[in-house]
Amino acid sequence: MKSITINGSQRESVGKKATKALRNAGQVPCVLYGGDKPVHFTADELAFSKLVYTPNAHTVVIALENGDTYSAIMQDIQFHPVTEKILHIDFYQLFEDKPIMMEIPVHFIGNSRGVKAGGVLRKNSRRLRVKALPKNLPDFIEVDITPLKIGNKLYVTALENDAYKIMHPDNTVVCQIKRARAAMAIAAEEDDEETEGVEGTEGGETPEVAAEAQE
Repeated sequence: MKSITINGSQRESVGKKATKALRNAGQVPCVLYGGDKPVHFTADELAFSKLVYTPNAHTVVIALENGDTYSAIMQDIQFHPVTEKILHIDFYQLFEDKPIMMEIPVHFIGNSRGVKAGGVLRKNSRRLRVKALPKNLPDFIEVDITPLKIGNKLYVTALENDAYKIMHPDNTVVCQIKRARAAMAIAAEEDDEETEGVEGTEGGETPEVAAEAQE
């Protein structure tokens, strides 16, 4: 998985007053968990743009001014409810021998047979949570929709991989091909017309039988 480096400074004070001053200066307070003790640090808000404002998944290398470096993943982020500025980020430290859980984006490839026949692709799961060693975390999970027909569903069990484990129930639907609404409406109209034709001959008599009865 691709990694992004965040250059930061370790925080000496973690009080509300100090935190407010940091934010006013364009810095984002952060905490790194998972090690022997939490590591408090700050970094410029612009440093997180490629990590936060992207659909891709990345690991992070946190490089502090004192020379310490940590491999991590972003665990939680808080935004201001009005300005949407980043208020705080939590990271979780990675270790080569310890599996980690992370949400990975799903990439859909191919041209479904069902879509070619007039169906519509519904993407039920655009991200999947997986568990793996850091070195086995994929950049994305590729899903080939080519063989799917109208009415078909693709479940997470079809995406099993030896490198990582998907942490979702087996009945989780990743995507499905549904009949287009326009096609459903046409089918409904045809059904109504057939029903009206049947209702026009009461008692189950055909028009010919009804005419003979009148004679």
